Amino acid sequence: MTIPHATHRGRLAAILLGTTLALAVPASADAQTVGNDPDAWQFELTPYLLGAGLNGTTGIGGVTADVDVSFSDLLENLDSGFMALFEARQGRWTFGVEGIYFKLKGEGVKSWQGPLDITGSASLEATVTEQLYQLTAGYRVLDERTKVDVLGAARYTQLDTDLNLVVTTGSPLLPDGSRSVSASESWWDPVIGVRVLVPLAAAWTLVGYADIGGFGVGSDLTYQLLAGVNWQVAKSVVAKAGYRYLYQDYQHNGFVWDMTASGFYLGAGFRF
Repeated sequence: MTIPHATHRGRLAAILLGTTLALAVPASADAQTVGNDPDAWQFELTPYLLGAGLNGTTGIGGVTADVDVSFSDLLENLDSGFMALFEARQGRWTFGVEGIYFKLKGEGVKSWQGPLDITGSASLEATVTEQLYQLTAGYRVLDERTKVDVLGAARYTQLDTDLNLVVTTGSPLLPDGSRSVSASESWWDPVIGVRVLVPLAAAWTLVGYADIGGFGVGSDLTYQLLAGVNWQVAKSVVAKAGYRYLYQDYQHNGFVWDMTASGFYLGAGFRF
């Protein structure tokens, strides 16, 4: 049986799969310390939000779709989500752990009229859960007024997708039907990068970041760019805002994720 709305199904699945564009915001702590000993361990916890739109191509099981959606489109399907980064610094060394969780749910309906006045409708209910964990280690190669860190990271991404398609024809000549499809995909990406911190004033720091990775281990290619600013609101509180651009090209067994995410981020770092 041919489903007249296959393209519609692919587009809805593509929008729901768009969670991945909340991928890891790189650590962006500056060199200011809470205590008086610069070599003592310093810790920072940063919950944050990333308002990213998506542009690219995605597909599952031979159904592919072009994606061009804004952050507000994704937000309409958000069921739950959490993003946070924990960073530890000692001397010139930095270690970071990041966790991201998203769950999206949505439903689309398509109707049509065929020959002999036969009408039909189809609905697609989709649930997508995305988890991402990133482990980062960095070393400060320049510790003057301008500070430069080189970074290495291992980034794990997992997507779980459940699609439930129900077709109603309204005619005994054509049977009704339903189909459920589940898919799970996960991969690791090794990443190398550099971060630059430039003080603008007593309480303000400009942050620049770039990385590249994948190298065929997970993604064929992934890279990201970030430009932002940190504001030292209080001794132990740092407000963070900026813009980031992330690209991923991953393909495996009919799953396609050739996607760019870009948008503004906003967070608050709590130091102790």
